[in-house]
Amino acid sequence: MAEIEGSPRAPREVRVAVLVSRYNEVVTTRLLEGARQCLREQGVPDARVDVIWVPGAFELAVAAETAAATGRYAALVALGCVIRGETPHFEYVAGEATRGLGNVALAHRLPIGFGVLTTENLEQALARAGGAAGNKGYEAAEAALTTADVLAQLTRAAPRD
Repeated sequence: MAEIEGSPRAPREVRVAVLVSRYNEVVTTRLLEGARQCLREQGVPDARVDVIWVPGAFELAVAAETAAATGRYAALVALGCVIRGETPHFEYVAGEATRGLGNVALAHRLPIGFGVLTTENLEQALARAGGAAGNKGYEAAEAALTTADVLAQLTRAAPRD
């Protein structure tokens, strides 16, 4: 029985795109800082990280699709923040961003670290963007790198009888 387990440690040649929503930028810039910190710690030089800004969380999926289609990236990291309001807008945006990013990941067999916060209020969002609850941007980058390593191992694995 073989076991494959990924490592977030990236080879130097890895290129990563970090897609960031400008909406709720006070939160998403902190998520971006966390993602950048993780990528640096895991050996991805800043020169191999492309940061792509989009207007909001809804637009993350189409930017991810376009980035994935280039074949340039070993992984993507999607960062956004959707805060519940008084209308059902929250459910639509959060649900479609999630569905869209998942579809891109499956269609391209490309890991996408999911760092889209869905919170009740700004305080919860800030707690998850470097506050008491850690930094979900860091965690999303780490998940993307780890999954990229797993996929690389699976691709290299020889067929077994």
